[in-house]
Amino acid sequence: MWLKPEEILLKNAFKLWVTEKGNDYFVLQRRRGYGEGAGGLTGLLVGTLDTMLDSTSKVAPFRILHQTPDSQVYWSIACGGTKEEISQHWEWLEKNIMRTLSVFDSSDDITSFVQGKIRGLIAEEGKVSCGQEDDPEKFREALLRFEKWFDLPQKEKLVTYYSCSYWRGRVPCQGWLYLSTNFLSFYSYLLGSEVKLVISWNEIWRLEKTSNVILAESIHVLANGEDHFFSMFLHLNETFLIMEQLADYSIKRLFDKETFQEVPSLSDPLQITKRGLEMHARNEQFRAFFRLPKEENLMEVYESFLWVPFSHFNTLGKICLSESYLCFASQDGSQCHVIIPMREVIGVEKPDRSSRALTVCVRGKRALRFSEVRDFERLANAIRRRCGITASPQHSASTEVTCVNCTFSLGVSNFAVNYEEVALMVGQKDSSKAVSTEALMTVFHPQDTENMDPKMLKEKMKEQSWNIHFSEYGRGTSMFCTKKTRDLIVRGVPEALRGELWMLFSGAVNDMATNPGYYSELVDQSLGTSTLATDEIERDLHRSLPEHPAFQSDTGISALRRVLTAYAYRNPKIGYCQAMNILTSVLLLYAKEEEAFWLLVAICERMLPDYFNRRIIGALVDQAVFEELIRMHLTQLTEHMTDLSFFSSVSLSWFLTLFISVLPIESAVNVVDCFFYDGIKAILQLGLAVLDYNMEGLISSNDDAEAVTILNKFFDNVTNKDSPLPQTVQQNSVGNNNKASSLLKVDISDLIKEAYEKFGDMKSEEVESMRKRNKLYVIQTLEDTTKQNVLRVVSQEVKFSASQLDDLYALFKRQHFLSCYWTMNSPVLLHHDPSLAYLEQYQLGFEQFSLLFSLLEPWSLCSGKDAFFLWAFRLLDENQDGLINFREFCCALDILYSGTLTNKLKFLFKLHQPPGKITKKRSFCFTPTGRGKVDLQAYLKQWQDEILKKEESIKDLPRINQAQFIQFSKTLYNLFHGDPEEESLYHAVARVTSLLLRMEEVGRRLQEPASPLKSTTSHTQALLEGCLPDGEASSTPESSFNTPNTPITLVASSVPQEIEWSFAFEQILASLLNEPVLVRFFERPVDIPARLDHAKGSQLKAKTNM
Repeated sequence: MWLKPEEILLKNAFKLWVTEKGNDYFVLQRRRGYGEGAGGLTGLLVGTLDTMLDSTSKVAPFRILHQTPDSQVYWSIACGGTKEEISQHWEWLEKNIMRTLSVFDSSDDITSFVQGKIRGLIAEEGKVSCGQEDDPEKFREALLRFEKWFDLPQKEKLVTYYSCSYWRGRVPCQGWLYLSTNFLSFYSYLLGSEVKLVISWNEIWRLEKTSNVILAESIHVLANGEDHFFSMFLHLNETFLIMEQLADYSIKRLFDKETFQEVPSLSDPLQITKRGLEMHARNEQFRAFFRLPKEENLMEVYESFLWVPFSHFNTLGKICLSESYLCFASQDGSQCHVIIPMREVIGVEKPDRSSRALTVCVRGKRALRFSEVRDFERLANAIRRRCGITASPQHSASTEVTCVNCTFSLGVSNFAVNYEEVALMVGQKDSSKAVSTEALMTVFHPQDTENMDPKMLKEKMKEQSWNIHFSEYGRGTSMFCTKKTRDLIVRGVPEALRGELWMLFSGAVNDMATNPGYYSELVDQSLGTSTLATDEIERDLHRSLPEHPAFQSDTGISALRRVLTAYAYRNPKIGYCQAMNILTSVLLLYAKEEEAFWLLVAICERMLPDYFNRRIIGALVDQAVFEELIRMHLTQLTEHMTDLSFFSSVSLSWFLTLFISVLPIESAVNVVDCFFYDGIKAILQLGLAVLDYNMEGLISSNDDAEAVTILNKFFDNVTNKDSPLPQTVQQNSVGNNNKASSLLKVDISDLIKEAYEKFGDMKSEEVESMRKRNKLYVIQTLEDTTKQNVLRVVSQEVKFSASQLDDLYALFKRQHFLSCYWTMNSPVLLHHDPSLAYLEQYQLGFEQFSLLFSLLEPWSLCSGKDAFFLWAFRLLDENQDGLINFREFCCALDILYSGTLTNKLKFLFKLHQPPGKITKKRSFCFTPTGRGKVDLQAYLKQWQDEILKKEESIKDLPRINQAQFIQFSKTLYNLFHGDPEEESLYHAVARVTSLLLRMEEVGRRLQEPASPLKSTTSHTQALLEGCLPDGEASSTPESSFNTPNTPITLVASSVPQEIEWSFAFEQILASLLNEPVLVRFFERPVDIPARLDHAKGSQLKAKTNM
C-alpha cells in the first residue's frame, strides 16, 4: 500500500532491513527475518518480535524509500506484506515516475513531485476505503476492554487505541495502548504475566520520539521519575501526534485553565475525539504559518500550481482556505507564500477549463492564477460564497476585463500601488481624537529629504530596493513572500517602511482590519480603572527607553499608557508584565498607536505564547529549546560548559525583549524586523550567532561572571553603521565604557547575516516541535519547585517524614485534578492560580476533601461519615472560602496520626462547635484584592502573629451545650466500629457520659436546689443510650453546610429547654482519662505508610464509585 511520505530515521534502521533493489531515487528493502536469508541472530530477533505482534500492528516486511542522490534524507512511500505486492508498486514507479524525474534540476523539486504524486494516489484510494477506516464495532470492543482492564470512571472518554509493545527492561510486552482524555493506559497479558500501566497526562515530564540500537523508532514517556518506552507501531507518527495533542490539551486545561470556548471539538472533555484533536493540530499549524487570527480555521486544502510572475514559472503548492482568507504556500514552505484576505477579492474567473485553472482578482489591479486544481469548480464557488460574489453573466464579463488588465499589470514597469490606499483598505483610520495617529519617530525625528549624507543615501537605496520589490511582488496584505523578501529583511528595513512591514509580517494588519474601532472602545473603557496592572504600568512608564526624546514627553508617555492599559483590559489573564513596556515603546516609535496595540496583541497572543504571565512559561520553554540547539550546533561550547543553565539565565532578557534590552535601539530594531518575519526562529538563530562569535572568549572564561562580562562587552560594541538616526535618538547599551568602545565593532547587519547563514537551516516546524516537547518538562519543573517550597513550609509544623509528606502532596494534588478531569467548570480549577502563594495554588472543595479524607483518616467510621467530614472541613477552612489548602489538610492529619490524646480529643471537641465560636489563630494566607494582587501588610502581620502565637490553651475553648454534647458522644461511638475492643469502648463512653451528666446534675442542684432536673437528665441518658452501636447521626452535608446547627437542633428539640447546661473541655478530658481502654485507643500508633499505600491504590476507585 502507498504511504503518506514521512521522513524516517536510518541511524540504526539498516540493522533491521536489507536492500534488495535500488536506483538513483528509490530503494526497495526487506525486513530481516523474512524471505531468503532469514537466519542469523538479528533475523531471529526481528522475526520473534514481529511474531508477537497482532495483525493490526505488525511492521510490514517490505517497503520502498525515496531518496535523491545529493540528499541524506529518506522518505517512506510504500509498504507491502508480500514480495508480489511491493513489486507491483516498484514496477509502477519505474514505469510512471522514473522518466519524469530526469527533467527536474534540483533535488527539492524531485522530492516535492514524488510526494505530490504519492499523496494523489492515496487520495484516490481513500475515496474507496474511507468507509472502512473507523470500524464502530471494533471501537466498542476496545472500549469494553478499556473499561474492564483499568476500572476508570465511566466518564473517562477513550479517544483511540493502538497495538504496540511496551518495554520492561529489555523484554517487550505486546499489548494495547489506550489514549483517553486524561490518561495514557497500557495493558498486556502474555503467558500468565499481566502488565498494566496508567499514567495521567498531567504527570508526564517528557514525551518524545527516540531510536536506539534495538528499536529503530519508539516513543519515550517520562512520568513520576520512571522511563517508559513504546514501540512496534504501525503508524508511529500518527500515534505520537495524538499523544502530543492530548498531553498539550491536559496542560492547557489543567495548568493554564484554558476553556477552549472557541474550539467546539475540545470544549467538552467528555466529547474529545481523535478527529477533533487532529483538526485542532492542523488549524494551529495553519494559523501559525500564515500568522492569522485565532478565529480562523482551515476549511479546505487544494493542491495546485501558482503562476509566479516575477520568476515566470508555475510553483507547486497548496491552497489553504479558511472562512476569511485564501492562502498559498509552495511545497517546501519557504520558497513562496501569499495570503489573500477575502475582503480584498473582487472576482473569481475560470479562463481555462482544460488546465483546471482559475484566476483570483484582488484590489489594487492584481490577479493570481492557479492551475491544475483538482476540484477547481468547488474552489471557485467556495471563494465566491465567502466574498459574496455572484457568477452572473454581467459580473463575469466586467470582472474578466478587470482580470485581463490585472494580468498585464503584473509586469515590473506597470505595477504601482499607493500605500495610502492600502492603508485605508486595512482599516487604518483616526478612530479617536485621544489616540495618536502618527508613529513617534515621525513626530520626534522627521526625515530630512534635503539631507544627502552617506547614511541617508544608503537609506534611500534601501527604500528603492523595497519599491522595486513591491513592484514585482505586490504591496500590502496580498504581497508574495519569498526568499528575496527575507534577504531584504536581513539587510535591514528602511525607517519609513518599518511600521508597515511589521504590521504585514506579524498578521496584525488583519487583526486591525477585522476589528475597526475596537482599540478606541478599549481605551475609553480602560482609562481611569485602577487594578494591579495599572499600578505596575504607571510604575514602569518612565523606565521605558528613558533616554529617547519620545518618552521624555507627555506625548510618548500617554500613548504608552493607553496601549498598555488597553491591552491589560483586553486580556486580564496576562494583564501587564515587565518587558511589555520596553517592547511597546519600540512599537510606538515606528507604528501608529492603534497599530502598536495590534502588534502587541500579535506578540503576546500569537508569536510569543505564554511569555508574559507570572511564570513566563513561554520564555522558559524557549530557553530550554535554546539549550537544546546549543548542544546540537555548538558542540565545542557544550564540551567546555556541561551545565548550560548559565546561558538560560543570561539569555532570558534576550528573549523577553527581543534583544532590545541589551542592544542599542538602532541595532535592536533590525532584530525586531527579523522576528516579525521569521518568529522566534530569528531570535534563536541570533542567540546562537552571538555565542558562536564569542566562542573563544567563553571557552577560556574561568567562571560565569567572566562569561557575562564577555557578552556584555560584545553587545556594547554592536553598532548599526547604516542607521540614519541622529545621536540624540541613538542609545548606547547600559554599561558602555571607554574600554568597551576600544574593542572591535560588530555591525548588526553582519551579525544577522551570519546567523542566517550558519543557523538558518532550522525549520519553524522543528522549533515548534521542540517547544511542545520542552513545555512539558518546564511546567513539571515549576510544579516540582512549588512542591518543594510547600513541603519545606509544612514540614516545620508536622511530624510526617519527608517521604510521607511527598506522598501526601501527590495524593492531595491528584485529588485536586480528579475534580477537574471531567468538567471545564470545576470551582477548584477556577481557584487554581499559579501567581498565588505556593500553599494556595492547589486546594480542595468539600467533595474532594471528603473523598481523600475518607481514605486517610485513621478510624473506621460506621455511620455519620458525611456529617463528620463536613464538620472537619468547616473547622479546617480557616479563611472560610470553601477551600482547604495542603497545609491545613496536613495539620489535621498530623493531629489524628501523631497528636497526643489531648490534641486528638480537642480536635473532635472543636468539630462540634458552631462556626464563629472558635478563634482562628492559624490563618496564614494571602488576601486577594484583584487579579493576583496581594495585601503584603496583612500578610506580614499574619506571619508575625504566626511566629509569636502561643499554644492554644484548653481553657480557651468554649463550652458545648447539651445538644452538641450528645452529637460529640455519637461521634465517639462511631469511631470504634471494627475495633478489637469495640464493646469495651462503647461501655467506657457510656460510663463517661453518665458520669458527666451526674456531675452536671450535682452542680445544678448545688446552685439551684429547687430546680427539678431529674427528668431532663433521664431523658438525655436515654438519648445517649440510643446512640449505642446502632445509633446514627441524622445529618447530611447539604443541610449541615447551609445550616450548621440543624442536625443538632433536631436532637436538642427532644430535650426540655427549661434548663440550659453545658460542659467544658477539661471536664470531658478528665472523665475520659479515667477509662484506660479509651486512653489506649487514642494513643494507639497509626501505621502511616499503610494508610498512604491504601489511599494510593484506592484514590481512583473512590472517584469511580461516586
